[in-house]
Amino acid sequence: MKINSKTMKLHKNGDVAYLTYNALDKIDFIHHAFSTRLGGVSVGSKESMNLSFEHDDFDKVTENYHRFCDAAGFDFDSLVASSQDHHTFVRVCTSNEKGIGIYREKDIESVDALVTNEKDVTLVTYYADCTPIFFVDTKNRCIGLAHSGWRGTVSKIAEKVVCTMRENYNTNPKDLVCAIGPAISKCCYEVDNDCADHFYALGLDDSKFVFPKGDTKYMVDMLECNRQILVSCGVKNENITISDLCTKCNSDLLWSHRATGGDRGTMSAFLVLK
Repeated sequence: MKINSKTMKLHKNGDVAYLTYNALDKIDFIHHAFSTRLGGVSVGSKESMNLSFEHDDFDKVTENYHRFCDAAGFDFDSLVASSQDHHTFVRVCTSNEKGIGIYREKDIESVDALVTNEKDVTLVTYYADCTPIFFVDTKNRCIGLAHSGWRGTVSKIAEKVVCTMRENYNTNPKDLVCAIGPAISKCCYEVDNDCADHFYALGLDDSKFVFPKGDTKYMVDMLECNRQILVSCGVKNENITISDLCTKCNSDLLWSHRATGGDRGTMSAFLVLK
């Protein structure tokens, strides 16, 4: 399988396929990946690489994690997962959190972003159209991952991650390298008037991410909106990469909530300091 992307590379190791960012591949002290729907053992509507334990067999999802980690080069024992519900809480992670949400029970509800400055603590967040955001502080060597659905986007979860990294690790936004996506893109993300109003209220250049199409319907570019939020926080525009892969348009490779009517598996983003 091939992809048409200028920003990301598709890798295949055995049956497992995963994506990496060209820009993040250049940073030698991190390792990252974004899963696809290929290479796992889940069955039915979640076939085959489903990485969410909700509404799937625990043993099959655990096996999926083992297969993915073996193929993409992550230590299964180092994983720590979010507990997402479209809010903006950012969890500061250490080695004490390893295994939470994977082989240890979740101990906090409502965690949509993770940060760490410790090596060998692999951050894991979940997606199936919502927007992943990768954060790498190239000076102080700390990292973050955020899950940004439309609610998280308009609540500026990206800004909250930058603030958390600054407060805990003395991060200067100018030293951040960020990557946004893959996610459902402006070609496919239609919302109603009530949702669009939240984007208009942000006070950003909404002409670049809200596009009226009539009958109180709008197309929204959440990736561009998150880019503008990052820039407003002080992240350099040249340090931000936006994925050119739409999850719905590439639903043969990527899980898409809208493409499947919600009956689907889930992808994960992985990020670790070497």
